[in-house]
Amino acid sequence: MSVIMKSICGLVKSRGAAPADEKGALDKHKIKALRVALPQVLATSAKNLILLGYGMTLGFPTITIPAISAGSDSGDVLQLTKDQISWFSSINLICVPVGCLASGPLTQPIGRKRSMQFINLPFIAAWLVFHFASSLTELYLALVLVGLAGGLMEAPVLTYVAEITQPHLRGMLSATSSMCVILGVFVQFLLGNFLPWRTVAAVNACFPAIAAISLFFVPESPYWLVSKGRVREAERSLCWLRGWVQPSAVAEELQQLRDSLQQKHKQLHMGGDKEAAAAAAAAAAATPRGEAWWRPYTRRTFLQPYLLVAVSFFVGHFSGMTTLQTYSVSIFTTLGAPIDKYVATLYLGLAELAGTLVCVILVHWAGKRPLTFVSTLGCGACFTAVATYAYIHSGADADAARPHAWLPLTLLLASAFLSHSGIRLLPWILIGEVYPAAVRGVASGASGSIGYIFSFAANKSYFFMLEGLTLWGTFYLYGAVAAAGAVFLYFQLPETEGRTLHEIQQHYSRERDLLSPRRDERRRRRLQQPALAHAHAHGDAPARGPEKYAATNPALVLDDVESRL
Repeated sequence: MSVIMKSICGLVKSRGAAPADEKGALDKHKIKALRVALPQVLATSAKNLILLGYGMTLGFPTITIPAISAGSDSGDVLQLTKDQISWFSSINLICVPVGCLASGPLTQPIGRKRSMQFINLPFIAAWLVFHFASSLTELYLALVLVGLAGGLMEAPVLTYVAEITQPHLRGMLSATSSMCVILGVFVQFLLGNFLPWRTVAAVNACFPAIAAISLFFVPESPYWLVSKGRVREAERSLCWLRGWVQPSAVAEELQQLRDSLQQKHKQLHMGGDKEAAAAAAAAAAATPRGEAWWRPYTRRTFLQPYLLVAVSFFVGHFSGMTTLQTYSVSIFTTLGAPIDKYVATLYLGLAELAGTLVCVILVHWAGKRPLTFVSTLGCGACFTAVATYAYIHSGADADAARPHAWLPLTLLLASAFLSHSGIRLLPWILIGEVYPAAVRGVASGASGSIGYIFSFAANKSYFFMLEGLTLWGTFYLYGAVAAAGAVFLYFQLPETEGRTLHEIQQHYSRERDLLSPRRDERRRRRLQQPALAHAHAHGDAPARGPEKYAATNPALVLDDVESRL
């Protein structure tokens, strides 16, 4: 987090307290940039404690499976078969989409802050059930609880950070969400090196309790408060979030919030749920009058982005990293890792964390396409090399493999770093960028659901693949999926970094070409030639277009489609 804080400090120093369109009253009161950013960082950090706890639920099966597998020498009362283990590693993932269905209806009536506090209760209950579990049913019950809680947190967690942060900080602070999930996985690997799994579960119960308490010290979303008519509370919330300032310093922003919501009500001529009204307004603006509600879902502007996101999820989960993270202790043991299997798992968590940090820092400047190709091809090459190693030594005894035992360990750690620097995070980034306004809400939910379904399928099918293909055959398949995925993404993944939502939609409606900056530039020049000729004839300076590469477009670009709140 210190690296993230340094990046944020550099960002606010280089751009001031806020961009030109955010200055307003804050600039008049000469509020220091760091003072403006600090409360937003603190509020986001309180929210991130929930994501840290969710990451722990993803890493917990990894340290538990070796102790409860049939034939283990742990002496635990629970001894699961391979089929039961495959369910233990995946039930929580298939329950997440179910929780997502109730996430929105829960969040709007009681608020973002209270929703996030409430979500910690099933997490605490699940960890206690894990600690005292004496039957398979109790284990499955705890997994269902953490899965449902993981789905319930989606709406309040995503909307809270979007509604409390200023645009020039939003990207960096939003990116810390993935960091905290991976950090939670790493914390589980770390605790698993020193404590039995039941003790780890008891320790884990403390984290959601700390998260719930921390949220008492941060304000509710001012956007939600205004939508409920609680303007005074919204004013106090904004004063806290903008650097503990006086009400006069946030009067302009508060008025913008009120005007925005009032305008949406006037456009719809209806009361009721504010978020539903906003979604309906966006859909109405993007859908021709009289058109059936399902028509936008049949167009290429929905189908092509959905295919891109779905394939990205598939490649991310079936190129090996999902099963490696879940079954890492077993895999390292099978390959004869030269160090303790739990220590090797700890290194795996460090590699994932480092890769995520690299992605967060570099994606804005390098762009998504370069990171994705390096990540996917590198991950595929690592799994292919490990498969070759496993094939060569499949008939040898353990002693014959020891001189080279460091090789598969190094390659698998490299695959963890590479995958989390690109392909594992890519679909989650794309979800918020590639869909038109008319379908964005439904499409985002459907995309997240398909991602969890693929994650469930990858974990559940691992033992079946192991029995049918052996370890080296399974890893060869992972390498082939990564290679095929890289080819698909080369022809289908546009460079969306540094582009407005409007430009991305132009790409999918074939008005622009974000796959090839050169082709796009030539097309733009052809379209602009008449306008340029007219401008030169009248002595006008033509408007400068947006930069073409993410590396040369470091400033946040917004258009009328995107929210400035």
